[in-house]
Amino acid sequence: MRSTQLHEQLLPKRIALPVFASDALSSVAYAPQEILVILSLAGLSFYNFSPWVAAAVVVVMLTVVASYRQNVHAYPSGGGDYEVANVNLGRNAGLTVASALMVDYVLTVAVSVANGVDYVGATIPFVAEHKPLVAIAIVGVLTLVNLRGIRESGVAFAVPVYAFMAAVLGLIVCGFFRLYVLGHELRAPTAGYEIIAEQTNLTSFAAAFLVLRAFSSGCAALTGVEAISNGVPAFRKPRSKNAAKTLLMMGLIAVTMFSGIITLGLASGVKLAEPAYAARDVLIDGHPAGVDYHQQPIIAQVAEAVFGSGSVLFYAVAAITALILFLAANTAYNGFPVLGSILAQDRYLPRQLHTRGDRLAFSNGIVILAAGAALLVWGFQADVSRLLNLYIVGVFVSFTLSQIGMVRHWTRHLRTETDLGVRLRMQRSRVINFFGGVMTGLVLLVVLVTKFTHGAWIVCVAMPLLFLMMKGIHRHYENVSRELSADDPQGDESMLPARNHAVVLVSKIHKPTLRALAYARATRPSTLEAVTVGVEGEEARALQEEWERRGIPVPLKTLDSPYREITRPILEYVKSLRRRSPRDVVSVYIPEYVVGRWWEHILHNQSALRLKGRLLFQPGVMVISVPWQLHSSDRLKSRPEPFAPGAARRPRHETARRETARRETARHETARDGDGKA
Repeated sequence: MRSTQLHEQLLPKRIALPVFASDALSSVAYAPQEILVILSLAGLSFYNFSPWVAAAVVVVMLTVVASYRQNVHAYPSGGGDYEVANVNLGRNAGLTVASALMVDYVLTVAVSVANGVDYVGATIPFVAEHKPLVAIAIVGVLTLVNLRGIRESGVAFAVPVYAFMAAVLGLIVCGFFRLYVLGHELRAPTAGYEIIAEQTNLTSFAAAFLVLRAFSSGCAALTGVEAISNGVPAFRKPRSKNAAKTLLMMGLIAVTMFSGIITLGLASGVKLAEPAYAARDVLIDGHPAGVDYHQQPIIAQVAEAVFGSGSVLFYAVAAITALILFLAANTAYNGFPVLGSILAQDRYLPRQLHTRGDRLAFSNGIVILAAGAALLVWGFQADVSRLLNLYIVGVFVSFTLSQIGMVRHWTRHLRTETDLGVRLRMQRSRVINFFGGVMTGLVLLVVLVTKFTHGAWIVCVAMPLLFLMMKGIHRHYENVSRELSADDPQGDESMLPARNHAVVLVSKIHKPTLRALAYARATRPSTLEAVTVGVEGEEARALQEEWERRGIPVPLKTLDSPYREITRPILEYVKSLRRRSPRDVVSVYIPEYVVGRWWEHILHNQSALRLKGRLLFQPGVMVISVPWQLHSSDRLKSRPEPFAPGAARRPRHETARRETARRETARHETARDGDGKA
């Protein structure tokens, strides 16, 4: 796709909602479940706290959604939390947010895919037995789809996301209708099970700590809210307005789904235990469930209670839920590459992350995200509970710093704003952001305290490492920029004109050597000489005699090498030339073979590669490779031009014309080489 087609990739609200909200919407598949799993550690009596925990999560979610609606209006350029913190709190705060978001995006892919594999594994034993491999394969498929471009991936994912919304909302409506209108009893498949408490006789402090831990796990429902703030440039105009509307729709739908699922789960008697201990702690008819027991996720149990076991609607809900969990990773695929591009533009990440691929997607960022997620899935064996302990730390770091930054943003603008109506709107926005900052800060504190020893410490280590890495990359780019600056070329002696001393390296007299000599002479250097390394005395003398016999009009110098080294004598000789004339340039011509098979590369040019690698670090030394094509390389000449961006749109006659011209050029070059003319 041409660069001018970028506007075609902008998203309307109906496509942007599934693209950016799939993560937040899909979290209802595991956030309510994690609340019940944590509370079950103290016994089923602690399920009585779950409505209050869920209500607290809903309050936080609505607060964050309201706060981020202020963000997208104030900072529509797409930097999101990073830009807010960077502008209002300084570079270090911005980099802290960036490192937190990058970790969270990678975890989003890993958690979503692993949870989706859990749902599929409930019905397909092969998937349950090979969870890591299946999860990595799914990551690969998502990567390929996203490499096709934002709009195409959005269209591909829109139908499953809307189907999931319809399925879950339909499940909630049917469940509430049966429960509160018809008065039916809903009974989940685990309603008659018992759970042995891992923790008994808890003190008040320990009980409160457990409830807070359940709250922190339930806050996984907030992940993905920041994605719209980071992806505002992907919206059609008016960008800020469309992004704010999409964010509001996402928040209301997610709150409705989250509340409905946990309400129906409690009403139907869903029982969930820590997966690692489920075989031992879950009692079926008074006996442990055993190692063959597979714990169904909460949505599957609620669907079975509402629609009945084995019904078509039950399987439809389970299948769509598994699919949306896979597609939830798409939020990270849209957020991580954009953030990486902005950081690369600010010189905190490699510049390659700033460029778009041939489909106008940030291909390098997509590939890096996929690689990181695959490593996490493999390292944690696609265990959702273990991965969730690493989750949401990063996102609440970015939430908190972003809201603090927005408070400073409104405070700064209030100092200069005189219009009363505008000031009232700014003051209202500042109050919302202040409340959001306090709320998310408290949640961050709870998450760190309750999850630190359960795996969150890994994120607390990874974030500073990323922070230091980005600082180091920025320092490198700044140093390179200063060294390469051409503001004052008169003051730099290396830019002044100088003589050129040409040195042609010779191992023996053959066609590559003669071509290198001819090419060096054609450049008209100030001085020209051939240099060989005399490893064996007889060979060196024989080479000197043949050189004189042929009458080659270039002097040959033999460098002595008593220890049979090749690289060091040449380096020392080049250095001596530089010492005699520091302002002069030394050009070293190296004849090289061009071969056509991979294994032939191992047999040739190794000395030349080592020598070039050392010469490149010598100031004032130019290294020129003079290729000689061997017959094995001829088979590569007839190869068609490699596929390039836009080739599919190039007219056929133009492609044919270019191919004919290329073959004619190759034929003439071959004819000249056959005549011995360089």
